[in-house]
Order: sequence, then structure tokens, then C-alpha cells
Amino acid sequence: MLWMKAFHVMMMTSWFAGLFYLPRLFVYHAMSDKAEVHAQLSIMEGKLYRFVTPIMYLTILSGLILTYWQWDYLQDELWYALKVAVVVFLVSYHFYCGHLIKVFAAGDNARNHVFYRFFNEAPVLGLIAILIFVLVRPFS
Repeated sequence: MLWMKAFHVMMMTSWFAGLFYLPRLFVYHAMSDKAEVHAQLSIMEGKLYRFVTPIMYLTILSGLILTYWQWDYLQDELWYALKVAVVVFLVSYHFYCGHLIKVFAAGDNARNHVFYRFFNEAPVLGLIAILIFVLVRPFS
């Protein structure tokens, strides 16, 4: 079980690295008026998304395995249900980032860099919530 936990934490850390960096690329994309910069950022965004998406799936898979192994304990824990809710939000956020990549690539972005600066903070708040739920285990 400890090896699976270690794998889960490694995958989660890698996924969050992508969730932190991809919206930062959106900030740069929204700030630039140059076509060559837009083209380069679109390539970078697409490559990062394609790299990080399988890592997200490995994070989810390892989390499901850990859940299965500990279901008798976890099924009645409110902190765990809240953690799962945050994970669902982060998966939705991840896929919305994929949508935004297409919006930028098509040249259809209508939002400014300030929006993306705030948008960039969502995974940070998600990580803080997950860490509190898992390490502190409130409501237990």
C-alpha cells in the first residue's frame, strides 16, 4: 500500500505542475499581440496538455486503487467525500483548460490576462483543500 501511496503522490505532484503552468501560459497568450508568439504558445500549451493528461489519469487510477483498498474506512468519512468533490472540480478544470487551448489556437480568446491570472489560482486552492482534508482530516 505504501508504494501505491508514493506513486499516487508522485503522479498528483506531476499533474499539479501541469495545472499550475498551463494557465500561466494562458496569461502570456492573452498578453501578446504577436502572431508568432501566439503560434509558439499554442504549440507549448498543446504539448503540455497532452503530456499531463495521462498523468491525471494515473493520479485518478492510483487514487481509486487506494480507495478500494481502504473502502471500509473511507466510505463514512466526510473529509474523503470533500476531497473527492475537489478532485472532480480539478478534473473539470483540467478539461476546461483543454477547451481553452482550442479557443486560443483558433484565435477566439475574448478574455484578458487578468482573468487568467485569477483562473490560475484555482488549482492552488484545490491543492490546499486536498492537503487539509487528507492530512488534518477535519470532520472525523
